[in-house]
Amino acid sequence: MSQRPIYLDCHATTPMDKRVLEAMLPYFTEHFGNPSSINHFYGWEAEVAVKKARETIANAINCSTEEMIFTSGATEANNLAIKGIAEAYFTKGKHIITVKTEHRAILDPCQYLETLGFEITYLPVQKDGLIDLELLEKTIIPETILVSVMAANNEIGVLQPLKEIGEICQKNDVLFHSDAAQAFGKIPLDVQAMNLHLLSLTAHKVYGPKGIGALYIRRRDPRVNIAPQLHGGGQEKGIRSGTLYTPQIVGFAKAIELALAEIKTENKRQKELRNRLQKQILDIEGVHLNGHPTKRLPGNINISIEGVDGAALLLGLQSIVALSSGSACTSKTTKPSHVLKALGHSDKLAYSSLRFGLGRFTNIEEIDQVSQQVINTIQSLRKAAIKT
Repeated sequence: MSQRPIYLDCHATTPMDKRVLEAMLPYFTEHFGNPSSINHFYGWEAEVAVKKARETIANAINCSTEEMIFTSGATEANNLAIKGIAEAYFTKGKHIITVKTEHRAILDPCQYLETLGFEITYLPVQKDGLIDLELLEKTIIPETILVSVMAANNEIGVLQPLKEIGEICQKNDVLFHSDAAQAFGKIPLDVQAMNLHLLSLTAHKVYGPKGIGALYIRRRDPRVNIAPQLHGGGQEKGIRSGTLYTPQIVGFAKAIELALAEIKTENKRQKELRNRLQKQILDIEGVHLNGHPTKRLPGNINISIEGVDGAALLLGLQSIVALSSGSACTSKTTKPSHVLKALGHSDKLAYSSLRFGLGRFTNIEEIDQVSQQVINTIQSLRKAAIKT
C-alpha cells in the first residue's frame, strides 16, 4: 500500500501525541526507578512523578489524589468497579442496574455475576440511545447496590445525563459508577457535581499511551468500600496490587493536561468537521444517523445504510479510510452490534453500519475525501445489487 488510509477510528484508539511521548521518554531510561522503592533516590524521583501525575488526573475530575487508583486501562477499572462492589456489598443486596448499550467490559462482568446469584437489570434505551430516567428510578429496589451507566457510548457517541442519574442514585442511597473511557478529556466530568461514586478512565482514547487507566473511588460522603481483584504487593492502598508503570502514568497525565487545555477549541473544530461530513453523507437516500443528533461526542458519526452489505462496504473503503462498523473490542465477532440492536435495528441494518471517529489530527481535506469515497462506494454497491 503506497499511501496509508485516512484514520477515522478514534473511538477505537488515538495516535499518541508527540508531546505525550516526549514527557514519557525520560522515565524509560534516566528515571527508571520503582515508585514503591522509597529507600533511595531512584525510587523517590519515580514516586514524585507518579504523585504529580495523580494530582493532574484527580484535578481533571474534581477528586482528591487518595481517590485515584491506577489500573491497566478502562477494562480493568470497570471489572474492579463492578466485581469489587458486588463482593464488598453483597450482604446489603445482590441487585445491579446497567444498560443494554454498555461496553462489553461492563456487560461481561455483569453476566459473570449472574452466575454467582446476582440479579442484573439491563435497562433498554430509547430510539436516540438515551435511557429513560423515570424507568431507572422505578427499577431501583431495596436490594440495589449499584447503577452503572457509561458517560459516552463507544459506538454511537451518545452522552447520558450523568448529573440527573447521580441525583436519582443519591436520593435512593445507591452507588453510581460510570465508564468514562470515551468521555474523559472530551466533555467536562465532575464527580462531585454528578454525584459519582466510581468512574473508570483510560489514556489511549485521548492521545495517551495504551495500557494505563484509572478508577476513581469516593472516600467520603459516603466512603465506598471495594474488594480488590488483584492481590500482591499492596500498591494503590491494597486495592490494586502491581508495580506502578511510571512512564505510562506520566503519559496519562500529560495527555489529559493537553486535552483539557484544548477542549473548547478542539470540540468546536471537531463538531464543524463532523457536521460537514454528516451533511454530505446523510444527503444520500436510505442513510440514517444512529443515536441522538446533538447529545453525542463532538467527533462521532454512526450511520446505517439501507440496501448495502456491511462487509462489502468496509472492504470497498479500507484502502482509503480506516474506520469500523462498531466497537473495536468486538470487531472480530460475527454478531451484529448489540448497541444498534438496542436501538431497534434489524440485523441487516445493524450490519450495514459505519462508525466514524474524528480526532485531533483530522483535517477538512480528509473529511471531503472520505465523504466522496463513502458516497461513491454506497452508490456502486447499490448498482451492483440491482444488477444481481
